[in-house]
Amino acid sequence: MLGHGLLTRAWTGARIAAALAAALLPHAGAGAAQPAAAGYPERPIRVIVPFAAGSSTDITARRLTARMAATLGQSLVVENRPGAVGQIGAAMTAQAAPDGYTVMLTAVSSQSLAAALKPKSLPYDPIKDFTPIGRIFTTTNFVVVNPKVPANSLRELMAYSKTVPGGLSFGSGGQGSSNHLAGEALKLAGANVVHVPYNNVTQAITDLLAGQIPMMIYTAALVPYIKDGRIKALAVTSPKRHPLAPEVPTVVEQGVPSAVVQGWSGLLGPAGLPAAIRDRLFGALREAMADPGIVKSYTADGQENGLMDPAEFQAFLQRDLKMWKDIVARSDIPTD
Repeated sequence: MLGHGLLTRAWTGARIAAALAAALLPHAGAGAAQPAAAGYPERPIRVIVPFAAGSSTDITARRLTARMAATLGQSLVVENRPGAVGQIGAAMTAQAAPDGYTVMLTAVSSQSLAAALKPKSLPYDPIKDFTPIGRIFTTTNFVVVNPKVPANSLRELMAYSKTVPGGLSFGSGGQGSSNHLAGEALKLAGANVVHVPYNNVTQAITDLLAGQIPMMIYTAALVPYIKDGRIKALAVTSPKRHPLAPEVPTVVEQGVPSAVVQGWSGLLGPAGLPAAIRDRLFGALREAMADPGIVKSYTADGQENGLMDPAEFQAFLQRDLKMWKDIVARSDIPTD
């Protein structure tokens, strides 16, 4: 759910504006909100996923909504609305009627990262225009290097990076991706690292394995390569160790707490969603997250249960946005 392509190159302002204009045309069920929740839900619920079919967020949505439907007694229909790294679908959700029949399952990209990188042009407020229903997963990054790099800990890597003329290169899934900004957080902590953006994160991993780039910061998708010794994992950018690789210490354990950065996914509705409907949806989400089959699937994918109720999620969103804005402001990353 972390890293959904380029935030700054793939869409020009004109294309975003045109797509948003089309996306925000009136749709069935828009109009005035219907706050009464006694019989909710009485018809299928549209779940906007602002990323492409087959993306990690889309897979998460389809797993959870099938289970949530059993609790709610109505189907939840996933509707992919990709574009502008989540901004198209998020804008649609913000404009929807707050009646519980349009919600969004999204990730950090459309909310915190978009607001940090597009503070002037973002067509919605990531806090004021949404009702948090529940955070779902967190996604941990691994700081990894090619085995040829002479470092076996994060501190050793930071020291070594200062001896490399021009800095130690690290690859990511693109300019402005969460993995890129995780590297910027490490740079702000004292590492001498230089970003190398890729249009395709798979190619970045291939180049890391081949030694074409020495370093990368990415998700648990790297664990198989760590286990077979093809790359070295020096740290995870989370407060606690990752269950798929518990031998890898955290950045906190190694004295770099400012490098704690994680991706996340969550369920949100438009602003003004009645509390009774919000809580009904969260209850269904909570039951889905406890389903043994779903637990097995997300654990295998390297996702970690990050369930938060609406109040906890609201507070988290404010902290998360502040953190990413701070990283961007202190880096040389262009905005808007």
